[in-house]
Amino acid sequence: MNAGSSSAAQPQRRRNPLVALARWLGTQEWVMRLAPVIIWLESHLRAWTGNRVSLIGIGGLQSLQVTVPGRKSGTPRTTALLCIPHGDGHIVTGSNWGRPEHPTWSANLRDAREALVKIGPHESRTSVRMATGEEREQLWKLVTEYWPGYLMEHERSGGREFRIFLLQPL
Repeated sequence: MNAGSSSAAQPQRRRNPLVALARWLGTQEWVMRLAPVIIWLESHLRAWTGNRVSLIGIGGLQSLQVTVPGRKSGTPRTTALLCIPHGDGHIVTGSNWGRPEHPTWSANLRDAREALVKIGPHESRTSVRMATGEEREQLWKLVTEYWPGYLMEHERSGGREFRIFLLQPL
């Protein structure tokens, strides 16, 4: 053993090879046509595993489930979303798979002050704030670095400005 080496060396952390594949697939327009199948699989995989396994997670990315009351019905609505860790909270983006209209969940979230967030088996209450102006532009850069597929989805949507939300623990 060399004098400079340590016997308590940290084991090398294995990198998930699916991360690169997920990021590449996320930039392919043809994948957007698979949205209904992907959403169905995501929903059922989460249900079957008690929210411990998700397609997004298998791809090495972070996700959460957000529950807010429907803005018209008041009925709780839950949606699984790609999320970006930000400080002690998360950012979620309303890309709607590149469709021209905003996703329904984003209208519900826009009208909510609080949401229930579930990450794995853990639930917590969060405040909800939609980013605007310069803050939104800064967050847009951050979210497109994390998930480059948002750039393709933005173009595919006709240039719609995606709603970006900050979820902070209460």
